[in-house]
Amino acid sequence: MESTFFIKGLIAGFVICVPFGPIGLLCVMRTLTDGKLAGIASVLGASVVDAIYCAIAGFGLTYISNFLTNEHAILRFAGGVILIGLGTKIFFTHPTEKPPETRGNGLFGSFSSSFFLMLTNPLAILVFTATFSALGIGGWHRTYVPTIMLVAGTFVGSALWAPILVAAVATWSPQLTLSELRVASRIAGAILSAFGIVAIGWAFS
Repeated sequence: MESTFFIKGLIAGFVICVPFGPIGLLCVMRTLTDGKLAGIASVLGASVVDAIYCAIAGFGLTYISNFLTNEHAILRFAGGVILIGLGTKIFFTHPTEKPPETRGNGLFGSFSSSFFLMLTNPLAILVFTATFSALGIGGWHRTYVPTIMLVAGTFVGSALWAPILVAAVATWSPQLTLSELRVASRIAGAILSAFGIVAIGWAFS
C-alpha cells in the first residue's frame, strides 16, 4: 500500500516539478558556467523545496501554509530581489572553455540559490494539494507513513530532472563557442533580472 503512494508521488513530482522558468534557466546556466555538479546541485535545491511544500500540504500544517499564502507579496518581493541578484551575477559571468566541476562552497551556493528562489513560491502547496486530490489519493494526510512515502516519491520524481537536464545541457553545450557562451550568459542574466523586476512589480500590485 505504501509503495503505491511512493509511485504516485514520484509520478506527480516528475510531472509537476519540471524545472522551467527562472529555476530551469538558472540550472542550465549553472551547468554551462560552473559544471555538471553545480547544475545537479541547483536542481536538487529546488527538489528539496518541492518535498517541503508537499509535506506541508500532506501533514496539514495549516499555520505554515496560511502564513506562506498570506505573505505571498513579501515572498514575491524576496524572490524578485534574489532573481535580480542572480541575473546580475550571471550577466557578468565570464565562461571559460572548460567549465570547472564546482566543489565545496560553489556547490552549496548553487544548491542554496535555487532552494531560496523556489522557497518564494508557496503556491506550490496548493498545486500539490490539487494534484493529489485529482490522483484520487484520499485520506493520505491523516496517516504518517503514506504521507512520508508520498513526500519521498515527490522528491525523487523532482530530483530525476537533475541528471536529465544536466545530460541534455552537457550534450548540447560542446557545440557552443566561448563567445556564444558569453552571449548566452548575457541573455540569461537579463531574462532572470527581468523575471525579478516583474516579481517585485507583482508584489506591490
